[in-house]
Amino acid sequence: MTLEGTYAPSKQQWVRDQVAEFEASNGARANRLRDTGDPIVVITSVGAKSGSLRKNPVMRVERDGKYVAVASMGGAPENPTWFHNFVAHPEVELQDGPEKHSYTARLLSGEERAEWWAYAVETWPTYGQYQKKTEREIPVFLLERVA
Repeated sequence: MTLEGTYAPSKQQWVRDQVAEFEASNGARANRLRDTGDPIVVITSVGAKSGSLRKNPVMRVERDGKYVAVASMGGAPENPTWFHNFVAHPEVELQDGPEKHSYTARLLSGEERAEWWAYAVETWPTYGQYQKKTEREIPVFLLERVA
């Protein structure tokens, strides 16, 4: 599955720059978060309202071929825009370095969310700090590769 639509770059300059460099190098450059050096992946989703393609760098949290996308938005009181894209259009593309594949994003709850949340915090402890900054439960999506 290849997502179709017109690419609408982020309004945030750093996101545009990181995605452009990541894609220009096929994931060889700009594959780490600019401030911490932690690894990222780039996820392409379809805009919930616009239908345009959106691309976001997200922390790389992977286990056994499955990825987690944590809608933390740095602990802000609201969810990031891509949260709504994933809910409306769960078919996404994820690029990890040079590897790009189609995935289905599923919003987790209950024990399954708790398990993957703990793994995400273990992988990138800053998520735990973000949760302390907000009253909302930070959403966690599990991305499973489409066969």
